[in-house]
Amino acid sequence: MNPEGFELRLLAIDADGTLVDSRGEIRAAVRTAVRRVRDAEVEIVVCTGRRYRTVKPLLDELELSGPVVLHNGVLVKDARTGETLADSFLPASLYTPALELMHSVAPPLVYVDRYFDGIDVFHEPVERCHDFQAEYLDANPGVTHPVETLSHPPEGGVVMISSMADADTLLPLKDRIDDALEERVQTNFIMNKNYRGHILEITRGGVSKWSALEAIAAERGIEPSQIAAIGDDTNDTEMVARAGLGIAMGNAVPEVKEAADHITESNDLEGVALAIERLLS
Repeated sequence: MNPEGFELRLLAIDADGTLVDSRGEIRAAVRTAVRRVRDAEVEIVVCTGRRYRTVKPLLDELELSGPVVLHNGVLVKDARTGETLADSFLPASLYTPALELMHSVAPPLVYVDRYFDGIDVFHEPVERCHDFQAEYLDANPGVTHPVETLSHPPEGGVVMISSMADADTLLPLKDRIDDALEERVQTNFIMNKNYRGHILEITRGGVSKWSALEAIAAERGIEPSQIAAIGDDTNDTEMVARAGLGIAMGNAVPEVKEAADHITESNDLEGVALAIERLLS
């Protein structure tokens, strides 16, 4: 798999659809392969759309330390402690226009960086939400905080505004947001792998898994050409395309496969383990 002259110094791995299988579990072969990379003193950075609270069990299972990229690049935290190392919050001036666009379909979720306060998400009453989003909120009590209205941004900075719904609802909304707010925001439309439907996210413009990963690499004196990246969904496309070696999962969307240098097996066929085996051979 390795192109001639490629030196692996950092391995970036997506979580859902990549690191974990369709049941949300890390297979034994993948766990062993990640350990081999760590033992080879290659930096491992999990790059995910998840929040810290939900990715931490995976990080602990793999015994990873160092940075983890969260919310598609908005936050970088210490994998073990949860300390925020870098953030790219949505500018306050964009909160109201972004909220109004999202609210035209249904009340969205507003994510914050308040892990130590036990709060991850603010939301309006569940009965106002899309059914798919209501299912998510019912399954995540405690860290999702209901408020009567989201008209005022929560304290501490807004990580992102997102909605869970069906594709027919969210895709036209994405186009409207892109037209209205242009490059001032980044929109991500991704599969909801743990619940029904899809997710549409609004984050600060120019923020992505790759932008966060590139900054982490630069701090360590690692060139983009020394990064291998593995992913499966549209929010992985940029890092797969721009890494020195981009690897698409067998279950990846066509956009990621087209951007990749190589395609491995699916997440249910231990694709990450096979890719690492070839990387280290």
